[in-house]
Amino acid sequence: MPVSQLSSSSSLDLIICATCGTQFPTTSPPPHCKICDDPRQFIPPTGQSWTTLRALRHPDQTHAQTHETHPYRNEFHPLLPTDIPDADLNTASLIAIHTVPKLAIGQRAFLCRTPRHGNILWDCIPFLDDATVATIAALGGLRAIVISHPHYYATHLEWARAFACPVYLAREDEEWVVRRGESQEQVFWDGGRLDLLGGQGHGQDKLEVIKTGGHFPGSTVLWWQAWRTLLIADTIGTVPSGIYHVDRLPGTASFTFLWSYPNMIPLPPDEVLKIWKAIEHTDFDSTYGAFVGMHTHGDSKKRVLESAKIFVRAMGYLDHAIHKEVCL
Repeated sequence: MPVSQLSSSSSLDLIICATCGTQFPTTSPPPHCKICDDPRQFIPPTGQSWTTLRALRHPDQTHAQTHETHPYRNEFHPLLPTDIPDADLNTASLIAIHTVPKLAIGQRAFLCRTPRHGNILWDCIPFLDDATVATIAALGGLRAIVISHPHYYATHLEWARAFACPVYLAREDEEWVVRRGESQEQVFWDGGRLDLLGGQGHGQDKLEVIKTGGHFPGSTVLWWQAWRTLLIADTIGTVPSGIYHVDRLPGTASFTFLWSYPNMIPLPPDEVLKIWKAIEHTDFDSTYGAFVGMHTHGDSKKRVLESAKIFVRAMGYLDHAIHKEVCL
């Protein structure tokens, strides 16, 4: 896939919300951030602040309004296969990408490498520089980008243009796109499932996006069948007691289900059931969540259902339909 460098791009000066990482189609700060004004998000006590890709890449050239002081960089960490302790980027099938120091929400993106049909980027992060473009290009570039929900829309048009690939976004969440691109750059998809390889994928190449709703109406997860792995973003939230899950007491949760994560507003029980029904046909043993260290291994599908029942029961819904569900 062809790639381009960003150094001379005028879009380096487009405004980015420093809290959520969303890029706006303007070089002057807007009156507010639509994403942060939504009750799922928040505005920091210090108020709304803004930055740009240029400021993030070159803090010594920062404009006064951006207040950047740290040089940012993206780190790449191989995750799959897990049975190769010294796996490097060239041999890894799943690679996590995150920015240091933490930027905006702090989520990760995931590079999914298929043997025959190219690479898919799951989710997006705000920071993009020439070094990141070069690293991904050396690993085969990108066939497509797919984003789980609007909080991670970030600078996705910059990524799409750097790698000359489309970005897939759920039609239900189209209203949250604040920077519009060409029709071939932003593909708004309908339906409950999306085959990213258009039916060409088999075995390790098969990647399926599953629309679950919940956190947002179009929230999704990515199922990699060959690896028995579900990439869950925060469509399903990983909790600390789920990461180490050996000989834990009954009633220990591994996951949570929230409408707002920073404000800790739960999803209604019917939405939790809807998420489960969307993924009950899948077979997965591991999950990878939005943030560093949010991995679960072993009986992860069973633990999603157990956690859903714990969550719904704790809200007082003892007779809800989810308690009749079984993990096949």
